[in-house]
Order: sequence, then C-alpha cells, then structure tokens
Amino acid sequence: MKRIPIIFLFMGLLACDYSTTIEQKASPIPNQLYEYSDYIEPRWVSFENISGDKGQGGIENYGAKGHPCDFIKAGETKSLLDIQGPGIINRIWITISDRSPQMLRSLVINMYWDDEEKPAVSAPFGDFFGIGLGRTTTFQNALFSNPEGRSFNTNIQMPFRKSAKIEIVNESGIELPMIFYDVNLQILSEWDDSFMYFHCFWHRDTATTLTQDFMLLPEVKGKGRYLGTNVSVHANPVYKDYWWGEGEVKVYLNGDTDYPTLVGTGTEDYIGTAWGQGQYYNNYQGCPIADPDNLQWTFYRYHIPDPVYFKTDCMVTLQQIGGSQKADVLELQKAGVNLIPITIHQAPAFAHIYKPDEIVDLSDPDLPEGWVNFYRSDDVASATYFYFEKPSNELPEIQPLSIRIWDLLEN
Repeated sequence: MKRIPIIFLFMGLLACDYSTTIEQKASPIPNQLYEYSDYIEPRWVSFENISGDKGQGGIENYGAKGHPCDFIKAGETKSLLDIQGPGIINRIWITISDRSPQMLRSLVINMYWDDEEKPAVSAPFGDFFGIGLGRTTTFQNALFSNPEGRSFNTNIQMPFRKSAKIEIVNESGIELPMIFYDVNLQILSEWDDSFMYFHCFWHRDTATTLTQDFMLLPEVKGKGRYLGTNVSVHANPVYKDYWWGEGEVKVYLNGDTDYPTLVGTGTEDYIGTAWGQGQYYNNYQGCPIADPDNLQWTFYRYHIPDPVYFKTDCMVTLQQIGGSQKADVLELQKAGVNLIPITIHQAPAFAHIYKPDEIVDLSDPDLPEGWVNFYRSDDVASATYFYFEKPSNELPEIQPLSIRIWDLLEN
C-alpha cells in the first residue's frame, strides 16, 4: 500500500514519532516547510464554504463577506463540518458571542468519524478547548490556545478515513446569537493504516468518594495513545484552604489490574511544578487558572514528548488526596469533616497510617508530628484526550446538563 506524505506543520509534536515511521516506509516525504506534495489538498470550512468544496468559498453576497457567522437556537444542533474522507483536520478556530460559564458548559461539541452513530468526541464546549470551570482566560500551549480570552483554538490533528462530522448542540435554553468558526483540513489521496482516530472523554464528579480515584479515562480496550488531560478542581471549603493536590495520576496499561505500570508522585508534580500550584502555562503542562480565593484550579498535561502508547487497554485515574500539618487535619477530624488519614511525613520519616477497615484517630499520642496526607472529597472534572484504533468508543455518554452547570461561578 502506498504511504501518504503529510506535512505536519504543528511543530511536529503530535506526529513526531509516527512521522518518523512514515519516513522510513515511504518516499518522498515532505518534512520541510518548503517541500511540495501532490497527495494533499487544503480545505477551509466555515459558514462561507460549509461544504469545503473547491471554488465555492465566499459565494454569498457576490463574494463580499456574505456569511461569516450564524446563530444557534435553544435546543438546536448546528453542523460545522460534514465532509468525506480520507483527510486530516489540522486546526479548529471558534468564537462565540456568549462566553458565560453557563453557556460554555451548556454547549456540547460532538465529533463523528467514518459515519459512526456515536461521537468519538462529546464534551462541554469550553472544557474541550481547555477552558475548565466555564472560566475564560488567556493561555497558549501545544494543543490549545485562547489568545485574548475570546476565541477557542486547537491544533490537534484528527484523521478520518470515510467521513468527518462536527456539530455544536445548544442545551442552554437560550439562543446563542453569534458563532464564527473555521475548520482547516487536508483531503488525502489515500488512507494510511497507521493513522488513529482522535477521541475525547469528559467527566465530572461534584463530590468525589473517599478512597476512590477520580476517573480521568475509563478503561478502553484496543490500541491507542493516551494524549493527556485538562482537569478542573473546585475544592471543597470544608477543608478550608488546605492543599488538595497530593493525589497521584495512575495509568493502567496492557492488562494491569490492581496496580498500574505508570504512577506519579502528586498532582502538581504531574504538571511539572512543585510545592503548590500557581498560575502558569507552557507547551505541555500548565495551570491557566489558580484562584485560591474561590478554591478553583484548572490544569493540563500533554504527553507529546513522552508518548504513552497502549497495545490492549488503558485506564487513567487521579487519586483524591490532600494534605496539611497534623494539627490542621486533627482539627478537621474533630469537627467531623469527611476525611481519612493516610500518611504522616516528617522528613526523613514517612509513616504509613492508612487502614482500609479503620480510620486512624490523629489525636493518638503515639503518632508522630508532621505533614498528614488524607483522602478528601472535592468537585473534579476533566476532558481527557486519546488516539484510538477505532472511530468510536464504548465510553459513557456525556453527563446531563444539570451536572455540567451545577455550582458554576460567574466570570
């Protein structure tokens, strides 16, 4: 089968590993900006050329800016892309007139590949584009950007063999007055069997359960690549302002059962910082929102330079663990706050005090002083991204609107 040369302009990030594979198997391959290829045709799809057909762009109003935007009625599903393949989406840009937290969580973006009935992507609009908690902010990273807090961009590459369909569903109960968008893609002459399909799973737990890890990605069975996640935390005020981010990310791969192959050391460690979590962002890891006054954080990690492939199955979780000094946690425990102590750390000693069938009383005089890690319950949501060998998945459908918009702050 003839291999298809593809120009990955997006810094070679997502394709850096399999573009090398293609280069080894095919020739010629356009690896440089100045190289030419006969195998691809560019298309821009917007309301000015909804079909993406050749020579059909901007024909309304005699080519004089005839249809740059549209609206979405309450309850309406608006199609943004419906095109035949094979091809690869390289960029999506969207802006909307109502960017309130309620709207960002009430709009749902769905993406379908190869005529599948179940979407591979189904997530609240804002969360998909890295805007957790419905709070817009300025940031830029390797996969998403919001340059001035008013637009939503992604450069994730999304191959499709037969067809691609993107739609926005307005579940807000009110009309969205304006939506502008642009989907940039390449039509390919042939499909390459090494390509995988892009997927996104969104999940929220308004009150996580003690001792149970938050599910970033439920188990998927098949071959693929865990790409990364955007996580939002609204910390429970019953724990005051004590640190919530001691939980470790676990990645279960290829038959792992009770314990994972990949495990981190803490939440802020997973995104490349330490000793707390302030506002910052870079290509692969960051925290666009750090708002201790409102007990809210949004953060991300993308496994681009450190790819996580799986051959048979994958599941990703985040422990729900916080920490503070022993006196602080003891005060909470005496007040009846829902928590379970796990460890006491007084360097270099690290005492294991967790008992599955018994909650340790921190007032016990035999226990050492130090930093206490403890299970806690917070409001956590995530949009997790992965590539998969199949155009659809068997993951749960998106949660209802009532869960998505519960207890949102206003901008």
